[in-house]
Parts: sequence; structure tokens; C-alpha cells
Amino acid sequence: MSFGFNKVQDVLENYKSAIYEKDVERFVSTFASDIHIYDCWENWECTGITQWKEIVKGWFNGLSEEGVLLKTDFDDLVVEENSNFAFVHCAVTFAAHNESGEKLRQMTNRFTFCLRKENESWTITHAHSSLPISMETGKGIFNLK
Repeated sequence: MSFGFNKVQDVLENYKSAIYEKDVERFVSTFASDIHIYDCWENWECTGITQWKEIVKGWFNGLSEEGVLLKTDFDDLVVEENSNFAFVHCAVTFAAHNESGEKLRQMTNRFTFCLRKENESWTITHAHSSLPISMETGKGIFNLK
């Protein structure tokens, strides 16, 4: 299945809706085949769409098993682009809701996305998520904002 994203905002909207719907194929369609990800969860980094797709399958399956719908919001969004490359940075909030709509928990990470235009469609080529670290506990701070 092929998806086309004419605008950077189309990529971000697909990212959000594919997470909510737990649609692995649609979600990974926003990423280039040579994606390179620095993540703040379990894996230090991920290279290539095959590895990323397996991680996403595990993530979405875990959400399904828990009966959770994950709403995603981008805050403090900054997009800079030219005709072939784009740079995005923002705060991304993931809020888990049960099927009746009650919010169970949420966390906010900092994200940077680098995108390139391939065959007239934008794809994410690099993603980096991070958290500030508490100097007292050594643990990530998930809801600084």
C-alpha cells in the first residue's frame, strides 16, 4: 500500500491518526526505507524500515492488548522546509484513553523529525525523541510541559 504526502503537515496528521487507529502499515508509510531513529524507549536507535516496523507492531499490539486508544498531539510545532528537505521540532504528547474516553495517563517527549521529498511525497528520514533527565533521580521527566 502506498501513501502520498504532499505537505509536511500531511505526514504529521497521518502519524497521529495511524497511531490512534493502530494502523502499522499507514504509520510506517510516513518513514523512509532508510529511516534512522534515536528513541528514548528501550532501543537506543533503530535503522531501517524493517526494524522500525517490528518495533511499531509490538507497540501497537501492546496498546491493543491493554485496550488503549492513544491520542497524539503536537505542541510548539516548528516546521522549516525548502523544496526537498524539511526540519520539524515539537513537543509530542501521547495520551492513553480507555474505550469510554477516560484518560488513563499521558507523557510528553521532545521530538525532531528530518524529512525529504521522494517521488513528490514527504517521508521522515530521521526521528529523534528525547526527555530531560532529573539530576536527582537519573530518571526521565515525561511531563515537563
